[in-house]
Amino acid sequence: MAVLGVGGVFIKCEDAKASVDWYKDVLGMEPNQYGGYDFLHSGSASAFGEGGRTIFGHFEKDVEYFGPSEKSFMINLMVDDLDAMMTRLAEKQVPLVGEPETYDYGKFAWIMDPNGIKIELWQPLAPPPS
Repeated sequence: MAVLGVGGVFIKCEDAKASVDWYKDVLGMEPNQYGGYDFLHSGSASAFGEGGRTIFGHFEKDVEYFGPSEKSFMINLMVDDLDAMMTRLAEKQVPLVGEPETYDYGKFAWIMDPNGIKIELWQPLAPPPS
């Protein structure tokens, strides 16, 4: 028996339809027939090899990394082109939280959704061919 991955993230919010509309308009995410979003593992694996993965992690309760959100969680969304996404965000007048950052495992930028949830946008860097 093994845990194979995250099967979903489900969020209670004041206006679910408005949230779905925001994610569609701002991030270009197309909802499925139930109002959620399907991310096939094959898509991230095809784009980033083993660099495309889902991370489930714990932080100490006083961590400031989730700020300015007051929520006890943050959502990381994998994108295939962070620069293009940041251009889209600017066109939609969605401000970034802080400055974009690049590490050996990917490029990052942060925004807030209409529910006060911090969204981390992550473009993995494909590992070098072996």
